[in-house]
Amino acid sequence: MQKQTAILNELEPVAARLLDTHLASAKEWFPHDLVPWERAAEADPRDPWSEDAAPMDPAVRSSLFVNLLTEDNRPYYFRTIEELFGRDSAWGTWVRRWTAEEGRHSIVLRDYLTVTRMLDPIALERARMQQVEKGEVPEMDSVADGIVYVTLQELAPRIAHHNTGKLLTDKAGYEVMKRVAADENRHHLFYRDLGTAAIAVDPSAMVIAMERQVREFEMPGTGIVDFETHAHAIARVGIYDFTTHHDNVLVPVIMRHWDVEHIEGLSAEAETARDKLLTRMNRISRAGARFDRHRAEAAEAATATDGAELVGSHA
Repeated sequence: MQKQTAILNELEPVAARLLDTHLASAKEWFPHDLVPWERAAEADPRDPWSEDAAPMDPAVRSSLFVNLLTEDNRPYYFRTIEELFGRDSAWGTWVRRWTAEEGRHSIVLRDYLTVTRMLDPIALERARMQQVEKGEVPEMDSVADGIVYVTLQELAPRIAHHNTGKLLTDKAGYEVMKRVAADENRHHLFYRDLGTAAIAVDPSAMVIAMERQVREFEMPGTGIVDFETHAHAIARVGIYDFTTHHDNVLVPVIMRHWDVEHIEGLSAEAETARDKLLTRMNRISRAGARFDRHRAEAAEAATATDGAELVGSHA
């Protein structure tokens, strides 16, 4: 415990500086400004819901479902983050600000999806109740593990939101997803740069934490109703899959920004952890390549089948 307190005390000036940067770059925005309220006149949200109200690839609908429920649950991470970093000084100010900003995400997403009828509001509310009642939040014992985890788990949803927005044909939806993704990116930068400072303070603890968190990493949406089914659909259309996780989350942070291969002054345990981490990242890369091949083959087979059926219909 004394060691954890010492690390927090040493990193507090860095957290204060990063908080100042975060607040200086923040642009005030309001969820209601992004919601196309005029569409509320097109249908009563209380009417029975049908997918015909907003036709789209079921995988995109799955992503919207997971993204919103993830944002519903994330403010409850407050407990873990406050216990880890503390409620005083810059640490406490940051945690409270982060929680307030995360709360806006679920507000704007739910209002947008309710007005546009893209998701069944009854199924969505039931799933929200089930997700939040579980109280499923990350539990970590060390500052290093906390920093690594939040760095990765802020970047992953940022990418998921951004990629989902690109697949929406609705401009208003794209703007909503872009705004939420931008917030997540700023949160990620705070934690990523805090991680850089933590490496200078205790490189061994950070490398050990990197290996453990990469090995145990789960998307923040874990625990959502039918999460595995939704996650598979999301991967199928390339919103978030093994390759995305490796190329857009792990490599930019672990390999490039934190430059794990060249961190010096490691203990024997940390050296072993680094070797395991690099091996695991290679495995994730290979798994991504295999998934990409299978997806391409499935798409090619589906195209061939559609072509054959078309020819047969004209025979």
